[in-house]
Amino acid sequence: MAEHILFDLDEGIGQITINRPEKRNAMSFAMLGDFIETVHQAGENPEVRVLIITGAPGVFCAGTDLSDLASVPGAERGLRGSAEDRGRWWPIVECPKPVIGAIDGAAVGMGAEFSSQCDIRLATPGARFAWNFAHRGLVPDTGAGSWLLPRLVGPAKAMRLLYTGEFLSAEEALAIGYVERLVEAEQLLPEARALAAAICRGSPFSHARIKTLVYEGLGSEVGPHMQRHTQALAECFRSSDHQEGVASFLERREAKFTGT
Repeated sequence: MAEHILFDLDEGIGQITINRPEKRNAMSFAMLGDFIETVHQAGENPEVRVLIITGAPGVFCAGTDLSDLASVPGAERGLRGSAEDRGRWWPIVECPKPVIGAIDGAAVGMGAEFSSQCDIRLATPGARFAWNFAHRGLVPDTGAGSWLLPRLVGPAKAMRLLYTGEFLSAEEALAIGYVERLVEAEQLLPEARALAAAICRGSPFSHARIKTLVYEGLGSEVGPHMQRHTQALAECFRSSDHQEGVASFLERREAKFTGT
């Protein structure tokens, strides 16, 4: 699957490219396993400070390869993991690094789900999104559409998208706050890399804890959130990155964070 899930790393910025343009980047079972493993490895790699997820030019991901899916009878199709195995369902959310989605073309089904799991979404005017699971007799296949999407765009907008399976255009996605910015196709990756470089100036130790606090906080009451917050803050005070952040400010120089 190496030709279908590409990874490269340059100056702390990792990039995963879904590369099956002849099938509109539709995910086979083998590709999905490779994608999940590649995201996991990027999250474990200390040299990766920020991760960009994108597709071959003109398409992000058309969802599950239905010809692959049809090869296994529905009653025999197994889940990819237990409910507790969040790394199999939400690999991008579970990745401890900041993740930018750079989306050009269609993000449909699983592709839309993975776009929802990205921390920040940049898109081209040609991007479009559809959670078409109801057209296949399914619910959103990673759980992101039914949990994250309502929190990103509001329950009513999410329910319309999930019930109808209709496409959300790039302009509509920008208007409701689903994407952070629209850029022309030729500028998509340069813009994503510029944003990634800006994020790289921060502390990896802080980024990992910020990401956990935000996502865990989406489904939490204030009390448990503040327990996690105070624990994370105490860990930060003891970290080398905090010491370096203070020292670099006082010494008027760029910080050299190590993520420890």
